[in-house]
Amino acid sequence: MHFPAFDRRAIPQGARLSEWRAPDGWRIRRFDWPGDGRGSILFQSGRGDIFEKYLESFAHWHDAGWSLTAFDWRGQGGSGRLARDLTVGHIEDFAAYIADLKAFWAEWAPCAAGPRVLIGHSMGGHLVLRALAERAVDPQAAVLVAPMLGLHAPLGSAALGERAARIIGGFGDSARSAWKRNEIPGARLSRQLLLTHDLARYEDELWWKAAKPELRMGPPSWRWVIEAFRSTRELRANDGVRTITVPVLGLVADADRLVDSKVAIRILGKVPEARVVRFGPESAHEILRETDSVRERALGEIDTFLTATVPRT
Repeated sequence: MHFPAFDRRAIPQGARLSEWRAPDGWRIRRFDWPGDGRGSILFQSGRGDIFEKYLESFAHWHDAGWSLTAFDWRGQGGSGRLARDLTVGHIEDFAAYIADLKAFWAEWAPCAAGPRVLIGHSMGGHLVLRALAERAVDPQAAVLVAPMLGLHAPLGSAALGERAARIIGGFGDSARSAWKRNEIPGARLSRQLLLTHDLARYEDELWWKAAKPELRMGPPSWRWVIEAFRSTRELRANDGVRTITVPVLGLVADADRLVDSKVAIRILGKVPEARVVRFGPESAHEILRETDSVRERALGEIDTFLTATVPRT
């Protein structure tokens, strides 16, 4: 697969940024890039992410004719923040994310050229699968990239991790930062190596956040941590996962230090029409922002999946 030259530090010509208002009036930043009739992709990123990080992947799909849409989750990126400390990633309940996705989909889908595909990375992958299980969205296909279906808990057990988070987060303001730096507490690897082996792509994120300081996001709040443990636990027990009829492709990095890949494989095994593609030590968490060889394989798997499951209309 040949990757054409692409400026990862500029909004592509023809794309537009705008605002969408959630039903409660919350300001949500969105991205739209009309395509050439292949269909429409709604892409949802992870915790603390901004959609600018995925412009290169958007360009790949756009070159194939897809229209691209994305929005920053409430409380992060260019959407309205939720904590007094604007750099803290806070949410009171993951149900608010699902409500936003459901409402956005209900407005977007009738106007989006079909077929319609939903792609989610990390936390976005968790929320996409949860929305499918809860019948909040109805895409023709879904792709989950390094989905956050289980968390790496410092105490070695999700149950103990959740219990500790509830105890510690229960004292004082639960919207305060859960830790000071990095993606997880006590990480031995640098933030870059937790995310990607590709230094240049990692530095793209730093560039965007320097160019647009309002997009910066640090660690999550204690409430986010508590709710992440709860939402992933409840999704693992949700029988609705077994009734999902949408074809699902899961891309999982076995060496992922941020989410539990073994749990992801186990949960995706419950989805009737799910296929899992695994990556070895060559890939960290951000599979779509890895080195070219990893990205080539990942994008090729997604292309093959979409060709097979959502033929041109």
